[in-house]
Amino acid sequence: MLITTTDLIPGRNYEILGMVQGSVVQSKHIGKDLGASFKTIVGGELRAYTEMLEESRNMATSRMVEEAKRLNADAIIAVRYASSAIMQGASEYLAYGTAVRFL
Repeated sequence: MLITTTDLIPGRNYEILGMVQGSVVQSKHIGKDLGASFKTIVGGELRAYTEMLEESRNMATSRMVEEAKRLNADAIIAVRYASSAIMQGASEYLAYGTAVRFL
């Protein structure tokens, strides 16, 4: 499955099947939250949150691809990602794009 952030695939003709998306809401346990709180005092990367967002992005992308596969898509174009805080220590990650089938 080709996944691209571009709006067009040069040299390919395709039909648009529709929007596909995948999302996940994920949190870290309280121990990781406390560690991150202390880290904000001295500065630096909050690795637990970096890992959480990476896991979330991968899960959201996988769910988006599964939705595209159900439509028999060959590619997903114009892929975008968004994230938002749901509550302290929990974030939603959303992946969305346009599923297409090559002609």
